[in-house]
Amino acid sequence: AVHFGKRLLGVSFLDVSTGEYLLAQGNEEYIDKLLQNFSPSEVLVQKQFKQRFKELFDDRFYTFFLDDWVFQKEYGVETLHNHFGVNSLQGFGVQEMPEGIVAAGAVLYYLSETQHNKLQHIQNISRIAEDKYVWMDRFTVRNLELYNSTSHNAVTLLKVIDKTISPMGGRLLKRWLALPLKSVEKIHYRHELVKYCIENDDFLETIQYQLQQISDIERLISKVATGKVSPRETVLLKNSLQAILPIKEKALDSKNKSINALGNNILDCSEVILKIETILFNDAPVNINKGGAIARGVSKELDDLRAISNSGKEYLDSMLARESERTAIPSLKIAFNNVFGYYIEVRNTHKDKVPEEWIRKQTLVNAERYITEELKEYETKILGAEEKIQELEQHLFAELIQHIIQFVQPVQQNAQTVAQIDCLLSFAILAISNNYVRPVIDESTEIEIKNGRHPVIEKQLPIGEEYIANDLVLNRNQQQIIMITGPNMSGKSAILRQTALIVLLAQMGSYVPAQNARIGVVDKIFTRVGASDNISMGESTFMVEMNETASILNNISERSLVLLDEIGRGTSTYDGISIAWAIAEYLHEHPSKAKTLFATHYHELNEMTTTFERIKNFNVSVKELKDTIIFLRKLVVGGSNHSFGIHVAKLAGMPNQVIHRASKILKQLEKKQTGEDVKETLKGMQQDDMQLSFFQLDDPLLEDLRDEILSTNLDTLTPIEALMKLNEIKRMLIKK
Repeated sequence: AVHFGKRLLGVSFLDVSTGEYLLAQGNEEYIDKLLQNFSPSEVLVQKQFKQRFKELFDDRFYTFFLDDWVFQKEYGVETLHNHFGVNSLQGFGVQEMPEGIVAAGAVLYYLSETQHNKLQHIQNISRIAEDKYVWMDRFTVRNLELYNSTSHNAVTLLKVIDKTISPMGGRLLKRWLALPLKSVEKIHYRHELVKYCIENDDFLETIQYQLQQISDIERLISKVATGKVSPRETVLLKNSLQAILPIKEKALDSKNKSINALGNNILDCSEVILKIETILFNDAPVNINKGGAIARGVSKELDDLRAISNSGKEYLDSMLARESERTAIPSLKIAFNNVFGYYIEVRNTHKDKVPEEWIRKQTLVNAERYITEELKEYETKILGAEEKIQELEQHLFAELIQHIIQFVQPVQQNAQTVAQIDCLLSFAILAISNNYVRPVIDESTEIEIKNGRHPVIEKQLPIGEEYIANDLVLNRNQQQIIMITGPNMSGKSAILRQTALIVLLAQMGSYVPAQNARIGVVDKIFTRVGASDNISMGESTFMVEMNETASILNNISERSLVLLDEIGRGTSTYDGISIAWAIAEYLHEHPSKAKTLFATHYHELNEMTTTFERIKNFNVSVKELKDTIIFLRKLVVGGSNHSFGIHVAKLAGMPNQVIHRASKILKQLEKKQTGEDVKETLKGMQQDDMQLSFFQLDDPLLEDLRDEILSTNLDTLTPIEALMKLNEIKRMLIKK
């Protein structure tokens, strides 16, 4: 739910399937970022703010609009008090977040109105503290392709780093990716645990094996609490809780105190395990109404009823043998139909031997059917037994579920601890398999990366091809802004993105793709990378670019990392250069001195280093070989004065005439420097129109003309015939 307060917005997220309940409050950009990261399936909004919500967040979410009275602080507080059975929200640490509380109350109201009355598994509410996590707006999340990609079937960062095994671990890893840490101490804590997992093979392998035995505990216990769990799922819960025990033992056996602490966080659920093991068969069915869920020995009444039901065939066989012997009828048959239940069938040749007490029910061509008092009594007993078995199994299963509900909190805690261990293990496996290193995280404002690699691109390379690693140093004193020039396709954008992803991975608690890295903790990551037209909203590429850049400039801090790629390309050259220059100058002169990577094709920006001491020029090197180029993808000191755009166009398959003409124009332009000179040059070039080879244009008509001309014998052609031929060609062109 989203609540529009007077000054701030409140937001609350609730996953009914797991019981996770969160709230936050902040400005519009912060709430937008959270909505982007959490991707809720449904958003609740006040009716009066319907249009406002659409203006801020577009149509990206399915929305449901509630009456305005639901979004009242008093109602929100009362709703939370009643649900958690408390007199104060201070214990949850959310009492100072009034807008978030209003949103949280609206969520509970909505659930109570939509048949979600059983919410015992929602036992806690937590705040998303803005000051604890790295700020990334939705543009950054999109541009870095953390979860989704604009390209079809493209690989995202999450897909590369997700080595989790359990469903809980997978969800938590996504949360860690959305909310990287800012606390150096907490980042060190995760790095230490990852290091332990890497250095202790036995621990790693044991935990991996046990995690494979664990189902989605969070969702199973939530189903228990809502009364929607099946017998088979309950057995899965028991098996999962059993699989956690060796994890606890292994963690407690460790000499690492942090690993010990994780082991201690796993609470004793042996009573739940024993209870389920006692009550249910291990192969319990999905549907309790199918029977066969409750184990033998749980209820004597149930066992007796089952004996009656199961011994039916034996009973009927013995009865058939006894009656056949008593009546001397050898071909008796007992059967059942829905009209009159169980019956005895006698062939016509023996009907004179039928006892008087048998009651005839049906006459057939060759036989007659009878019922007896004994058969009717048995029928009542066996059919009644099956009905009672179903009722009794349902009752015993309901009692079991009520017993398990008492353990929702410890089971949830165990699931959360297992999820943490799974994520740390995932980081360890990632580091081992991809040759990642532990970064040094400190309180400085410097970033030093030695041989850094792009975690996603390096996994997409053909077998045998190595990613070209690059060094990078950023600080607020000497090298605050790195101006990167180089041709398109040279790898400028990859260097920008890999820097952000390395910082992001490090502050998640992961190792990083580099030879070594030292990162002064970053509090905000901003990116203006790649085209992202919003034409459907009436915004051009350039407008979107300026919106995103404005958002960056208005929110930078001392610890920010800013990535700007090709700023100003959506407008005219001189407008673009002017805007890019002014933005770089603003970042340089701003008191925050935010660390910035600025990729550009405007070589004029190389001149900024003469005026601004903390701007340094780098370029992505390219090697020229005659008429072609080789992209070396190596970041080297110094600016580039050549964009190699014509070479790139040639690689893209442009017609030779276009390439030749572009080269000619470029040579003329390179001789001129001022704007007026350039205009005069272009004017002069217009007079020297591009002469295209008549026979190299891809046009069917010209193909016909060529064939017509080539087939003409000029040696035998008279002047009159030549004029007629020329007139024919003219008609063909006019017709076209």
